[in-house]
Amino acid sequence: MRIFLLTALTMLAFAANSVLNKFGVTDGGMEPLDFAMLRLWSGALMLLLLIWLRRKPTTSQTPETGSLIGTASLLVYVLGFSLAYATLEAGVGALILFGVVQLTMFMAAALTREHIPALQYVGCGVAFAGLVALLWPVGAEAPDLWGAILMAAAGVGWGVYTLVGRGAASPLLRTERNFRYAALFMGVVAIGIGLPVGAPLGLMCAVASGALTSALGYALWYRVLPQLRTTIAATAQLTVPVIALGGGALFLGEELTLRFALSSLLVLGGVGLALRKAR
Repeated sequence: MRIFLLTALTMLAFAANSVLNKFGVTDGGMEPLDFAMLRLWSGALMLLLLIWLRRKPTTSQTPETGSLIGTASLLVYVLGFSLAYATLEAGVGALILFGVVQLTMFMAAALTREHIPALQYVGCGVAFAGLVALLWPVGAEAPDLWGAILMAAAGVGWGVYTLVGRGAASPLLRTERNFRYAALFMGVVAIGIGLPVGAPLGLMCAVASGALTSALGYALWYRVLPQLRTTIAATAQLTVPVIALGGGALFLGEELTLRFALSSLLVLGGVGLALRKAR
């Protein structure tokens, strides 16, 4: 039950990132790159504060290979995520992102010869079918190609970041290192494009996304990951678009429909099938 609750809390944080990012780059008056920059800086500061409060000495301060890969994948995810939402609708972006995340993690499980029970395949298929039914814009034009490529890259980045996190001996320290190096990289970028600007509410969304739903959420995710199978972690993340759409309806005035309710049952039911088999 404890792992379930922690995983659910992490999924809520991930969904909140989508709502905050979408609001920040639309109503918040921020450029996508500015939002990503401030998100990484505030996340890095929050994690540095947590490390300082713990005051636990570490045996090594040199970056591990896993940490370098984690930093690179974090940058790919955050930048692709923010830039893609400049042209994509929220639902289409979420479908591309978590579809690619799922594909990346299941491919990794297959390559490492992890045993995948048949019911997990069925559960994942049902959940993904629910996402397609919920998010695919029937009768609308195809999504922007460049935005779709950026969001697909973000999905690969998040999938790799998740996989790397499974081997973290110290989840909080590894997350802090990833954010620290990513924030330093964005500091170099800021020299060329200037500091982030936007409406006060947009700036607040970026800070909240970085310090709370990213820094704390990712640290918790790294802590939970070693106790989850790769396929379970991939399937659980399919709930995030459903939660994000619920948050959009609650905080952004987006419409809740019967299609949303039925598709949510498919997604959550599929996740339940996969988790039930794992137990």
